[in-house]
Amino acid sequence: MSVADLGRAELAGRRVFVRVDFNVPLDPDGIADDTRIRAALPTVRHLVKNSARVILASHLGRPKGKVVAELSLAPVARRLGELVGRPVITVGDCVGPRVEAAVEALKPGDILLLENLRFHPGEEAGDEGFAQALARLADIYVNDAFGAAHRAHASTAVMARFVERAVAGLLMKAELENLGRLLDDPARPFVTVLGGAKVSDKLGVIRHLLERVDTLILGGGMANTFLLAQGRAMGDSLVEPDLVKEALAVLGEAETLGKELLLPVDLVVARDFSADAERRVEGRPEVTDGWRAMDIGPRSAERFGDIIRRAGSVFWNGPVGVFEFEPFMAGTEAVARAVADCPGMTVVGGGDSAAALARLGLADRVTHLSTGGGASLEFMEGRTLPGVACLERAADVREGARQTEES
Repeated sequence: MSVADLGRAELAGRRVFVRVDFNVPLDPDGIADDTRIRAALPTVRHLVKNSARVILASHLGRPKGKVVAELSLAPVARRLGELVGRPVITVGDCVGPRVEAAVEALKPGDILLLENLRFHPGEEAGDEGFAQALARLADIYVNDAFGAAHRAHASTAVMARFVERAVAGLLMKAELENLGRLLDDPARPFVTVLGGAKVSDKLGVIRHLLERVDTLILGGGMANTFLLAQGRAMGDSLVEPDLVKEALAVLGEAETLGKELLLPVDLVVARDFSADAERRVEGRPEVTDGWRAMDIGPRSAERFGDIIRRAGSVFWNGPVGVFEFEPFMAGTEAVARAVADCPGMTVVGGGDSAAALARLGLADRVTHLSTGGGASLEFMEGRTLPGVACLERAADVREGARQTEES
């Protein structure tokens, strides 16, 4: 993958625009989880150390092109300042004369965080005019927002065309290298664990990975549809009946390819969808009417854990039960602990899986914790990410110009 490296850029005194992913969860007291802010720190610190004039930009939430005070990045600026140990300047907007003046006033090592990009409709629309307005702020464009790399927005995919140089940040580089290694040259056996609610969200990645993995483990609500396809009664469980045919096709493909595709062999079921619901362990992967599957059972958890611990490479995306409710977290905890115990390369695909690891204090025991749930899935599905493609194009253009100068 031909993407220019931030480490090779001349940074001193340059205006360096960094598209970060500070789309953090908020609660009434402020930032509920600063993981995404911390993930950007290596790039920010590298730029400060090398005397760049640092301009950070991100979206937060879904303001739909309007200013929404509750979605201001001001709390993020305060938290970032605490983490880097220096003031972070804010300016109340992300384009326009006031912003341009603030950028020009930056001294080497200063950090400016622009206001929420999505306060402008041009961001999500991928508007060229908005992208050019952002580009006027920069000498160098850095995309470090892997979590937004699957979005063809102005700051993630269009702006790179209008700057002198476009490169990947340190986080983006780590994401591409770790996920790319799983696709291109995984240590064997390669085990993938996919959970979550719906088959429809992950059908593409299942099919793409089937040819590459040695074992594919399915859990959570999505496994229910596969069990239904096998003729199992699923009671009141979440299923997608319209995808039974596709599930059968995947099962057939796995058999044809000689790949191990594992489904739960037992289930924890409940009377209703609540933390205090009446529950029991169902010794078979079937559910009677009036009950619903809420977690994999203890035999499934043990079986899956044994396979994960013996893997050479693991990719995990999605909980295998309703882990938000304590009584139904055991399966996801078993998977998380097995991934943490695995001596091979372990990559966790963000979102709820990352939240489960953090909840259990295991986040620092995996090789790579991706910041992009949706982006990591699309990457593992083999799809082109707009936020990466724009960097590849920029690298090709720069290399072509270099060869022309040398000839």
